[in-house]
Amino acid sequence: MAEAVLDDVFTDDIIVPAIDGYPLGATLFLPRGAKRHAVLINSATAVPRKVYRGFAAYLAKRGCAVLTYDYRGTGDSRQKALNGHNKPKSLAGFKASMSDWAALDVTAAVTWMRERYQALPLAYVGHSFGGQALGLIPNNAEVSRALLIASQAATWRLMASPERYRVHAAMNFVLLPLTRMLGYTPGWAGLGMDLPKGVFEQWTNWVNSPRYLFDDTKLDAVSNFAKFKGALRALCISDDPWATRPAVELLCSGFTAIKPEVMSITPDDAGVKKIGHFDFFRLEHRDTLWRGAAEWLEASE
Repeated sequence: MAEAVLDDVFTDDIIVPAIDGYPLGATLFLPRGAKRHAVLINSATAVPRKVYRGFAAYLAKRGCAVLTYDYRGTGDSRQKALNGHNKPKSLAGFKASMSDWAALDVTAAVTWMRERYQALPLAYVGHSFGGQALGLIPNNAEVSRALLIASQAATWRLMASPERYRVHAAMNFVLLPLTRMLGYTPGWAGLGMDLPKGVFEQWTNWVNSPRYLFDDTKLDAVSNFAKFKGALRALCISDDPWATRPAVELLCSGFTAIKPEVMSITPDDAGVKKIGHFDFFRLEHRDTLWRGAAEWLEASE
């Protein structure tokens, strides 16, 4: 696709091959001037990459080469092959899990950015699951700075009450049976975007566990948490009922080689009434939350 100008930056919709060759729909954002940093933005569960478009363009305008992408089975990564087959009408039978997203998709995106921008420091932005994935990928040592936004060990027990009970009931007694009946999790059931069956089943297992993915005895990739030795800042948003401070701190405790910085943010800090789990990436935060995030990502130490 030909490059187009977005907010004084260049954007290009591309394909990034996953570790197993699966085509991941992605968008590259480039500054008009010199590139000083490389930034990879990693999505939350059931959130398409277009949600991060404004933030990515903002970083690019400041001199960053930025990549956003969709995990397999979601968004523009729902297609079956590189040859442009149409997206399947249903994800029934589509094989993928959250650990696949990390091992095959996130790992490949880090490698792609590292190989393309070898001379630039690589920063990592992870929203919710995107932040969890940093600890699971084998090449996280390639990342110099990681900013986790509303990323947590998402056990239902550490969510705010009464939301914790709603989430537990919805996942186990509505969405899980529906997923097993249909062969995938339909977005119309409340998630906003269809999810592969294996993704939702693994996610539910983690949410049901007291220490989230750290309790998954089959998840050998947990050992990769200890490999990350870069700078890490985790933003904890005060009105987010899912990524509460205890849940954020539990996730950060997995990064045993470093001392992560957990920073609390309130809606008052941004001059708004609410932020919650998703609204950090709204354009209205360009001169407040985004500026502080960008300055930290661009720091040299």
